[in-house]
Formats: sequence, C-alpha cells, structure tokens
Amino acid sequence: MSDSSALPELVDSHFHLDFPDFAGEEAELIARAKAAGVRRMVTICTRMRKEAEVRALAEAHEGLFYTAGTHPMHAAEEPLVAVEELVLLARHPKFVGYGETGLDYHYSRDSAIIQAESLRIHIEAARRTGLPLIIHSRDADEDMARILTEEHRVGAFDCVMHCYTSGPELARIAIDLGFYLSMSGIAAFPRSTEIREIFAAAPRDRILVETDSPYLAPPPYRGKRNEPAYVVHTARVGAKALGMTEAEFAALTTANFDRLFPKAAQ
Repeated sequence: MSDSSALPELVDSHFHLDFPDFAGEEAELIARAKAAGVRRMVTICTRMRKEAEVRALAEAHEGLFYTAGTHPMHAAEEPLVAVEELVLLARHPKFVGYGETGLDYHYSRDSAIIQAESLRIHIEAARRTGLPLIIHSRDADEDMARILTEEHRVGAFDCVMHCYTSGPELARIAIDLGFYLSMSGIAAFPRSTEIREIFAAAPRDRILVETDSPYLAPPPYRGKRNEPAYVVHTARVGAKALGMTEAEFAALTTANFDRLFPKAAQ
C-alpha cells in the first residue's frame, strides 16, 4: 500500500457503499481509498427505507459520512418523504446533506410531476437545516433550472450538482445561484471535452470531485466497478483541465468540500 500521509488529501464527495456491488468488502474498500489519499467519503442513500442501513455504515467507519433522500428514478415507487422526517435526520453528527434528489427524464420522464414534488420537499429540508442538497439531473436541464431558481427566490439553500454532465447553461444558472458542480469519472473520458471545458470555465471555489461508485469508473478502469480510491484518476484529469498541479487540485476540491459540507469538515 501507498503511504497515504505523503499523498495530497482528496475527498470522494459521492458514492454508494450500501449497494450490493460492495457487499462484504466495505472495510477493505475504505482502506484502499485511504491508502490512495482519499481520507473522507460521503455515502449517498437513494431510498429513505435504507436510511438506517446507510447510517450504520457511516457510524462504523472513520472518515465516512452519509446523506439520505429519494432518488428521482425511485420517486414514483417510494412514499413521499415528509419535510419533518428529513429535518430530524440532521441531528445525527455524520448526516451531512439531503439526496440524492432531482430530476431524471432519461429513464423516468413519465414520473416528472412526482419527481418535482419530491425535489421541492428535499429543498425545503435543506432550507430549514442549512445542510446542502445533492442534485441528480439528467435530460431535464430546463425544468431543473426553473425549479432551482424558483425555490431559491423563496429562500436560499446550498446545493451540489452531482456528476455534472448537463450543458453550459444549467451550469451557469447553478453557479449564479451559488451552487457547486461535481466532477465524476465521466469528465475523464476522452470524448468528454465539453464537460472538461465547463469545469475549466467554472469558478475554482465551486468545484468538487467524486466517483459515484460503483458506477462511472475513470480510465484506466473504465467499464469496471468503480470505487472511492479511483477518484485520484479523475482528479488527475481535473487538474490538467484546470491548469493546476494534482496537489493544487486536491487542496482546492477538499477546501470546497469543507465549505459545502461543514459537518464533515476537518
């Protein structure tokens, strides 16, 4: 194993430790991440009925934090969560945000109305607690921009556009609202020139990095199971896109993470 103390600290701001891809391997996976310099991670709950399971994982591992919410692709299958239920979760010291929530019209356009209702509930919880939202947006740029803008006029809240792969206009609107963009392994794919250009044009203090593992492994692991240790490969590409050293990019994205997720800050 590498000496993690000699490596720039990175944070994997979004992955899914409770998914069956990692069953029985949780401790080893976290150890590999820390050996690669990834000393803090956020595991994302996508169904509220799994919140207790995800919470237990966070409680069991140092450097692991968690969020909870209803993924837009599950919005029509799961009961609508109450704002009050989400607000209560904020009492836990390792609970750091809401989601992922959002809109997905690529797979689930027929449930657009219930997705929007669920999203607005999560926004209200974020507004009441001051904890950030983790937003999933796919093929829904116009509606996402409209809802985020409308809700922000009602009252401010913090947000990260996770695994950002939408267009430059939604990125501009999100940044104008004070939100963050998170870079996943997709940005490291050779053909993802436009995505890298969006991140290169974004304010430096609004950029995070993530794996979304077990999905979206960056080269040289593309097509294989992803894991938090591999965020270093996305960070290497991100540093090049932003004209920074890898150490500078690691320090930048870690500082941005600490600002957006103060409960998980060092």
